[in-house]
Amino acid sequence: MKKCGLSFVFTIFLLICALPLTAALAAGASAADAHGPFHNLKFRDLGPAVAGGRVTSVVGIPGNPNVYYVGAAGGGVFKTTDGGQHWKAIFAHEGSASIGSIALAPSNPNLVWVGTGEMNIRNDVLDGAGLYLSTDAGKTWKLMGFKHAGQIGKIVVDPQNPDTVFVSVFGHVWGPNTERGVFKTTDGGKTWKKVLYVNEHTGAIDLVMDAGHLAFHRWWRYLASSD
Repeated sequence: MKKCGLSFVFTIFLLICALPLTAALAAGASAADAHGPFHNLKFRDLGPAVAGGRVTSVVGIPGNPNVYYVGAAGGGVFKTTDGGQHWKAIFAHEGSASIGSIALAPSNPNLVWVGTGEMNIRNDVLDGAGLYLSTDAGKTWKLMGFKHAGQIGKIVVDPQNPDTVFVSVFGHVWGPNTERGVFKTTDGGKTWKKVLYVNEHTGAIDLVMDAGHLAFHRWWRYLASSD
């Protein structure tokens, strides 16, 4: 017991002696960092994650670094026109605050498409309320269909013809439904045609377009349970 006590006292003595050296090393490291290449580089929260939950979609305008649209899992759509300094909620009065996808027409960025119903299925799910279109950069919205489709995973707009749009619809989370698959419009959303379909249990969750043609699409068979 006596030997253990002496060892403990000796250890404490060494730690006390080392404190000035540790402080000097830390001060030297801080001084070196103060003049490093990343000294003025600091992360800042651009939002709107604090108020809107996790972000599901971000789109911008090529050549205009100040304008972005952000969709949240349960917080609607936000827009910035000053590079993230300020954000405005522009989808607060529509059918659902759960956002699955946002797309801008490459040939006319004033055409903003929003698909409701987050596609990242978790233990909690907010149902979507259809596909919306704004023709004035988010000032007003119009429901363009799929009101009861459930979750919408992706929207792609033809880069040459803004009237041609593809939408991947996952469908209902809690049960089978036939309004699933890939849909296409050639008249700006007035009418839709189901161009790809698997079955009532399998939905489309992603799309990629290349030169005006669908180059890739993903599907997911999923059925949630309330048990």
